[in-house]
Amino acid sequence: MAAKTSNLLAKREAPFGSLFASTPREARMDPLTITAGAGLRARAEALDLLANNLANASTAGFKSDREAYTTYLNEGSGQTTSPVIERHRTDFSQGRLNPTGDPSHLALDGHGFFQVDGPQGPLLTRNGAFRITAQGKMVTPDGYEFATATPKRIQLAPGAAVEVDPEGAVLLGGEVAGRLKLVQLPAGLQPAKREGAYFSLDIRDLPALQRSSAQVRQGVLESANFSPAEAAVRLVNILRQFETLQKALQIGGEMGRRAVEDVARVHP
Repeated sequence: MAAKTSNLLAKREAPFGSLFASTPREARMDPLTITAGAGLRARAEALDLLANNLANASTAGFKSDREAYTTYLNEGSGQTTSPVIERHRTDFSQGRLNPTGDPSHLALDGHGFFQVDGPQGPLLTRNGAFRITAQGKMVTPDGYEFATATPKRIQLAPGAAVEVDPEGAVLLGGEVAGRLKLVQLPAGLQPAKREGAYFSLDIRDLPALQRSSAQVRQGVLESANFSPAEAAVRLVNILRQFETLQKALQIGGEMGRRAVEDVARVHP
């Protein structure tokens, strides 16, 4: 267990990573310094996640990241543990649905995603804003075409009045021009997060996607499930934790200095 912990932490490229590198037993730091250093590094990684969430707070359909902590036993100690962010998880909870009155805005009410054609394969997104190209394709603001539930793709006249019903059927003049492909993830399947509000899956996992029962709402956009106000509160908490851990490091350093001085007095 100890060797595995040392190797894992030594590979991390983050502030204070050197605190966890393998060292001779006599040169190892005291548990207080190691634990406080691990806490500082974990808080630095939490700040990175917070910054990314804050940068996308205005991105429709964005899903925020949350840190997931794990503790490891330090080498040579059966009592002290070091907290690290082993991984981060995506919070897929639904954001607020904001009416915009714009017919080119779609939102999903319930679990699921729109499937679109990315440059390197299918992508999933909760951002339902679309536009119609000169070729009549229904695409995202980034130009990715919306996938359909059938092989036939949606073909629309530029500037045409488009209606989308709750089941995802795209209507043009009362006639069904196609049906949007709405999917949801089976339990345990985690997509990879891409830029903005997009997610991707390994091509081998695509067949596992299930049909979503979410309702499509036209003239509505889903906001990010992370607000600047929440970011401000979390930022204050992280900074306070930083201050506490820095004080712990200072105390540890002072204790070490006094211990050395006391030994020098006893053994001149």
